[in-house]
Amino acid sequence: MSFPSNFLWGGATAANQVEGGFGQGGKGVSIADLLSNGTHSSPRIISKQSEEGLYYPNRVASDFYHHYREDIALMAEMGFKAYRMSIAWTRIYPTGEEETPNQQGLDFYKDVFKTLKEYSIEPVVTLSHYEMPVELTNRYNGWADRRVIDMFVKYAKTVFEYYKEDVRYWLTFNEINCGCLPLGNYMSLGIRNEGTRNFLDQVDDINKRYQGLHHQFVASARAVIEGHKINPDFKIGNMIAMMPVYPLTPDPKDMLLYQKNWRDMQYYCADVQVRGEYPYYAKRFWEENGISLNITEEDKAYLKEGTVDFYSLSYYQTNCVTVNPDVALASGNLLGGAKNPYLESSEWGWQIDPEGLRFTLNEIYARYQIPLLIVENGLGAFDKLEENNEIHDPYRIDYLRAHIKAMDEAIKDGVDLFGYTWWGCIDLISASTGEMGKRYGFVYVDSDDYGNGSFNRYRKDSFYWYKKVIASNGEDLD
Repeated sequence: MSFPSNFLWGGATAANQVEGGFGQGGKGVSIADLLSNGTHSSPRIISKQSEEGLYYPNRVASDFYHHYREDIALMAEMGFKAYRMSIAWTRIYPTGEEETPNQQGLDFYKDVFKTLKEYSIEPVVTLSHYEMPVELTNRYNGWADRRVIDMFVKYAKTVFEYYKEDVRYWLTFNEINCGCLPLGNYMSLGIRNEGTRNFLDQVDDINKRYQGLHHQFVASARAVIEGHKINPDFKIGNMIAMMPVYPLTPDPKDMLLYQKNWRDMQYYCADVQVRGEYPYYAKRFWEENGISLNITEEDKAYLKEGTVDFYSLSYYQTNCVTVNPDVALASGNLLGGAKNPYLESSEWGWQIDPEGLRFTLNEIYARYQIPLLIVENGLGAFDKLEENNEIHDPYRIDYLRAHIKAMDEAIKDGVDLFGYTWWGCIDLISASTGEMGKRYGFVYVDSDDYGNGSFNRYRKDSFYWYKKVIASNGEDLD
């Protein structure tokens, strides 16, 4: 194996999906706190306020808020070198508009970082992971309003300053390219257009959405600039949801569709954040979609100066694209596509493609030539807690083994990959459906889809397997 000796093996979670602690410690209400639970057949409801008869799973989640010392000890037992997590904006500025931060929130994360340091676990911290203050949605329609940029920069400067000795690696916005999809209106941009209620079928104004995405680009760049002023040793990255596609056939029309998909979904955001300006193909995309953005000269200067230090990504599966409408379909993280006849799928219909990870890492590195970090990769599945409190998950081990081998091949290809954090290392709430039953973790959390259970933690078989992998720096995959 070719993993460097300082490779950051670890796991990842998001505050809104793992923390819970709703209304405690001065926390405000986030957009995630007003998302009901759902299933694949019954989508989540976007509420304007708490509604009787609806359950809001992110308010309870995995109760990391009360279990973080225990959870971090379990990470340490596995040998984690890094823990990718997020800070809840609403714990620091409950509505986003306060002049002074919430000290209880600052103290909470201070103790989380202190606990991580006790175990020599490096925190990788996302500033905004799908949980902006709902008051900014109510008053400004989220990122559609340019004024939100200053509120985010204030928040970013606060945590950069407060944790400048505790955190080295930062990410600005989680899966920022989610804003390229109608689904991203509420989840990523905090935009709730009139008439929106169904999470999977939101009322969309594409110009407003891409203007909101532009505001996030500017906010990200300004955060990078301010972070480097506060601590020049900070390493600040972007985060892209990789949704790679292949052409289903060698039909030239499929090839052009494949190329366009990579530009629109994989590269549009990263080109801005890594290269500091909009790509050449953006103009035609805007024209064909009726998009007219307000981009100031000051914005352009920020984008050019505030480029990221490294590129981080989520990777779960690949799909195919074709101009032929009469093909079988597959689902995926944020976006589905045509079914690939050469791949098997998970219980959720996500196609399992470890070779696609090697392909993707090579494509990204060839384009940007900056260090890469995989901050999400994983397999959601129904896990069964046996009577003896054992959980046997060989399917997760098989998935992980194959993807580690693909990472090794990419590193041998010459890709500068410096870490890997498995998504949902502690079972957590699904972002798309709000289910707990779709489990990713090495650690089982005894809770159901409605927050019923003891919240006791149990080690799965994959817990012990990943511990062995980390101890051998990727050598022992048996």
